[in-house]
Amino acid sequence: MNKLITIAAGLLFSVAAIAGENIKSIDIGAKIPMADAKMMSTDEKQVSLNDAKTQTGLLVMFSCNTCPYVIKSQARTTEMLEYSKKMGLGVVIVNSNEAKRDGDDSKKAMTKYAKAQGYDVPYVVDEKSKLADAFGATRTPEVFLFDGNGKLMYKGAMEDNPANPSESTELFLKNAIDQMATGMLPDPNSTKSIGCTIKRAS
Repeated sequence: MNKLITIAAGLLFSVAAIAGENIKSIDIGAKIPMADAKMMSTDEKQVSLNDAKTQTGLLVMFSCNTCPYVIKSQARTTEMLEYSKKMGLGVVIVNSNEAKRDGDDSKKAMTKYAKAQGYDVPYVVDEKSKLADAFGATRTPEVFLFDGNGKLMYKGAMEDNPANPSESTELFLKNAIDQMATGMLPDPNSTKSIGCTIKRAS
């Protein structure tokens, strides 16, 4: 019986992953989706993306607690969070793993992870993966960079070798932030995000 339950759970996760793959990402130039929707952060505050956005812009990062790619990229994530704030950007980290909300990606686990990583930006619960669906986000980590007018300037990966960050030769996100700061259009403005699939509920 337990084996059947395990198989059924695996199938549900597979279906959720396939559904995620069929979601279309928002286009470059698009406005921030669900900008005023309030989400609960690990510091017990209700936060919207508009609350976090500054006159300079906003970085939205879809992430989680246990994905191997997230863990491998944590040093880079910390670096990019600090750099984004230095450049005057607002930052929100989003956990959309609804299918794991009773386990590894529960709010309690998120709070523990945020504390361990020293997050000083909102780490929010995306209930029912609504924000991920609106963005068309499918991976963790996956980033979306908006300018001060709330227009999408860059989306995708932080770097060119997320499996081995120490071997990365191109820091896509940092370059996009730098180019946006000087009034240039980021080039590239879109890269393929590589990581774990967002675990949407079936």
